[in-house]
Amino acid sequence: MKNSISERIEVLRSRMRDMGMTAYIIPASDPHISEYIAPRWKSREWISGFDGSAGTVVVTMTEAGLWTDSRYFLQAEQQLASTGIELFRIGVPETPDYTEWIISQINEGDVVGLDGAVFTVNDVRRISDILSQKKIVTETKYDLFESIWTDRPGLPTEEIFSLPVEYSGVSASEKISRVQDVLRATASDLLLIAALDEIAWLYNIRGNDVECNPVAVAYAVVRQNEAILFIDAEKVSDEMRMILSNEGIILADYQKITDYLQALPDRTVIMLDGNKVNYALCSSMIERCRLIERISPVTLMKCVKNETELSGIRNAMIKDGVALTRFFMWLERSVGVEPVTECDIAEKLYDFRDEQMLFVGESFSTIAGYAGHGAIVHYRAVPQSASEIKKESFLLIDSGGQYFDGTTDITRTIALGDVSAQMKKDYTLVLKGHIAIATCRFPEGTRGAQIDVLARKALWDEGLNYLHGTGHGVGHFLNVHEGPQSIRMDENPTKLQPGMVISNEPGLYRTNEYGIRLENLVVVQELVSGEYGRFYGFETLTLFPFDMKSIDVTLLDKKEIEWLNRYHASVFEKLSEKLTEEERGWLSEKTKMVEL
Repeated sequence: MKNSISERIEVLRSRMRDMGMTAYIIPASDPHISEYIAPRWKSREWISGFDGSAGTVVVTMTEAGLWTDSRYFLQAEQQLASTGIELFRIGVPETPDYTEWIISQINEGDVVGLDGAVFTVNDVRRISDILSQKKIVTETKYDLFESIWTDRPGLPTEEIFSLPVEYSGVSASEKISRVQDVLRATASDLLLIAALDEIAWLYNIRGNDVECNPVAVAYAVVRQNEAILFIDAEKVSDEMRMILSNEGIILADYQKITDYLQALPDRTVIMLDGNKVNYALCSSMIERCRLIERISPVTLMKCVKNETELSGIRNAMIKDGVALTRFFMWLERSVGVEPVTECDIAEKLYDFRDEQMLFVGESFSTIAGYAGHGAIVHYRAVPQSASEIKKESFLLIDSGGQYFDGTTDITRTIALGDVSAQMKKDYTLVLKGHIAIATCRFPEGTRGAQIDVLARKALWDEGLNYLHGTGHGVGHFLNVHEGPQSIRMDENPTKLQPGMVISNEPGLYRTNEYGIRLENLVVVQELVSGEYGRFYGFETLTLFPFDMKSIDVTLLDKKEIEWLNRYHASVFEKLSEKLTEEERGWLSEKTKMVEL
């Protein structure tokens, strides 16, 4: 098999020619529309060499392009060098949508191919509608990589395991019953679920099929009187078969999901989320059955954590805080004394987390960006290009852990040497935005987009900004990114509700200089209720101090200083009993009160 990217593209073009296709679209996705995917479905990475989590490649007979967002511009430039693939920067005014670009490259009557198994129902509709206006045909049936990627990995085969009620808080049978109530209320015959984290949550199972995400490759169907898990038999031990059977869950072969759906009677009423179910699954049902397309009821149930889940997350935060305390103590003592690289940081932080009870693994690959690398939002250090950490500039570390009782995600930026006036001001402006979110109160019915400005105002006042969202949902021993809740400038109709866990992570990035991001996880809680309705706010869950050396306290008002003091007092109180005397002394110094 040819190994260079340009050679692989030529092999793909030959296959396209055989199939009568003039263009082929390759997303970073799998049949479950996952953000992070198992190796088998990393076709976009195989054909382009670009391994960022977001991006789409389009190949025509003469040209090729990659579309990705601002998080990956620099990475994409480096990884696409010498491949012949052009980088298209999403969000830049002159950048066309890839469908517009395709129209400019091919002719009426030409065929554009894509694998309908890795595109959502709604994506295929959008692409087909746009191309059909120019009399271009969309073909959705073929995965061309099946024939040209000769050493393609197989399906994941890791065994699933159970998440007992002592951690989940609610049995699988109870969750299934809630879904069945929704089916009856909407006169739906069944709910089709493809999203791996929703299946894991609903059936109280976890797996190891996807790096950093404790999920298993499977499909689920819930009917008014039964629940089915479509999964490879080798992934289910005898013990797990018994557990699932006791919860009323029927097992079926993963490969039989299409046959099952094709055998459904005409006019069956199927509920599904058109943004989370792949087109290939639905293509046989679109004309025969009635589809109720809406956000999955499992999505809405899963995002509101129960008290057991929240208790577990709080426990995980204490363990994470202990690990971080020991890590940052090591870092302070090591930098300037022995060689420490960005890769060393990721490995050492993993080791300290691994010492904690119920630790399973990372919730995502650690981002350790020193100096200019910190300005690359989703930077990932590799041995060939990792910077050595020195006693100067900022170091940004974004990391998280998967514990059996909860998922963590924290970003801290610390100064390793002298802090310039600009560095202090930038850091403090970001901190002001973080505190504004942490302390805000909002009426019931508020959406994340309505409070996003609070995180940005101090930056906007100085003509500064950041391009990523301020907050994303976080699962319970599940995916570190989950919806539907968010805090970002883009409109999202989801209302913030008590029990939703979400990140609070404003930032600021100066290209080739440094990056600053300050992230805690928070949970929505009800604060007051009265004549003007219910008002909500946030409880901060993450437990680790901010870098006091980098704060210009003259830029903080009295309420901001009071919040910072309360937060640091809480950090010391909750972590200190788990620490040695030496570690308590270090943490005490880092959480000193700021004088008002």
